[in-house]
Amino acid sequence: MTDTQKPVRVRFAPSPTGKLHIGGARTAIYNWAFARATGGTFVLRIEDTDPERSTDENTQIILRALRWLGLDWDEGPEVGGACGPYFQMQRMDTYAAALERLKERDAAYPCFCTKEELDAKRAKAEKEEGGYAGYDRTCRCLSHEEAAARIAAGEDHVWRIKVPEDRGAIEFDDAVYGHISFPADVMDDMILVRTDGSPTYNFAVVCDDANMGITHVIRGDDHLSNTPRQILIYEALGYETPTFGHLSMILGPDGKKLSKRHGATNVEEYRDRGYLSDALVNFLALLGWSLDGETTIISREVLTSQFGLDRITKKDAIFDETKLNWMNGVYIREMDAPEWVAASKRWIAEAAVQGANVADGVNVVPTPEQGEDPLPLAITAEDEGYAEAVSAALADIEEDPAFYEKLYPLVIERLARLDDIPAKLEFIFWGANVRLDEKSVKKVLLKEGARADEALRACREVLAREDLPWEAEALQEACRALCEPMDMKPKLMFQPLRVAVCGNMVSPPLFESIELMEPEDVLARIDGVLASVFEA
Repeated sequence: MTDTQKPVRVRFAPSPTGKLHIGGARTAIYNWAFARATGGTFVLRIEDTDPERSTDENTQIILRALRWLGLDWDEGPEVGGACGPYFQMQRMDTYAAALERLKERDAAYPCFCTKEELDAKRAKAEKEEGGYAGYDRTCRCLSHEEAAARIAAGEDHVWRIKVPEDRGAIEFDDAVYGHISFPADVMDDMILVRTDGSPTYNFAVVCDDANMGITHVIRGDDHLSNTPRQILIYEALGYETPTFGHLSMILGPDGKKLSKRHGATNVEEYRDRGYLSDALVNFLALLGWSLDGETTIISREVLTSQFGLDRITKKDAIFDETKLNWMNGVYIREMDAPEWVAASKRWIAEAAVQGANVADGVNVVPTPEQGEDPLPLAITAEDEGYAEAVSAALADIEEDPAFYEKLYPLVIERLARLDDIPAKLEFIFWGANVRLDEKSVKKVLLKEGARADEALRACREVLAREDLPWEAEALQEACRALCEPMDMKPKLMFQPLRVAVCGNMVSPPLFESIELMEPEDVLARIDGVLASVFEA
């Protein structure tokens, strides 16, 4: 076992064959937090030995996702370090050296069996012997002289590990699962180096971890079956075995492995849906680990000072997006106005562009189903002009953040994700136009006996007064004063105004919103609704 007095060195070793999956992100968080909590070193290594799927573009996506999560690495790409290079394809000499070490220790041997021969043996074993028990070690019996002669003659071969025949059970103490034992007699002489000279996964990983001085291997439990194989390789090389800790699966709400059918599965999808990195790190950290069994909101500072392997559970974790949304909302509400604007620029800009492009006049549109956006736009997101309009809006936010900071109190208590912003704030930017939700028109404006048209005319008269400050409190009190003489409850007075100005019976605070609009635009919206809905 690893000497517990050694400085902790952990690694996260993704393959650049796609985007950073949520499960991989959790593994990275655990390694990072453990290194920080123990004063150790967090190493990032890119396992790019799959030439068909590993791309530089995918590597950059993974690095970008890790940076967004705030997981800084001490050694690795773009940072360097004493144990580099940190790309497996650049470490081929180390695998060749390790193979030579195994030859010197008589712990590996060449195998000349062809694929066809191996397939035939497997088929025969499965048919006659009740199952495939692994490679039958045909070439293990070859003399060194015969093997050397066949290699010199150019005969294709792989290199296999020579599992000791008297090896007892392969046992180790997993930091999560506890004591684990695998029978050695079912371990075949696995391939270490392929015919083309490339290392197999298990061989390369052991070489890298040993050469980089990794003390703790923290990874998903889908690698648990690899562990006994890797222990055999460590022993064959004469290297010290690290401490292993295997993490349980992350499951969807249906109890099945998390996949695209459950929604977003990679880190950048969550970023683009308006989740904060602090919230996502907090949420993922709790998928299998706890601080004290009760605390839910855990800052990075607490995570990186209190994280330990002893509080990781063996139980599969359930990815509950409802809880993530709640947690994200908590983090959003902890922001002040400037922080919120800085984090929300892209979505505020979208709100401004969508609002500015609502069709002229009064538009009554169907109440959207979840995920739908029936907004009538002159420019859609697919148009080239849309991107230009968003860029212009972003520039305006940069030049005049003070106005956009005033939007903060309108929505801060109502946001679960930042991408909710366009739907909640687009009405601010409609100008004189208005987009009426069909359901709200029926339930509020056209409700029998509601006197909505009377309420609108009365409120319009108040809002048109030049002696009244265009401020939320003054406007609200002046409209509220209408209730008693008109024998109308405040709700019946204000709801028609809310729908006429904001387009919906559910919106941010009404008069605080009105204060941020131009008076002539508010009056034009009311006039448009009166003319369109009530034909007045």
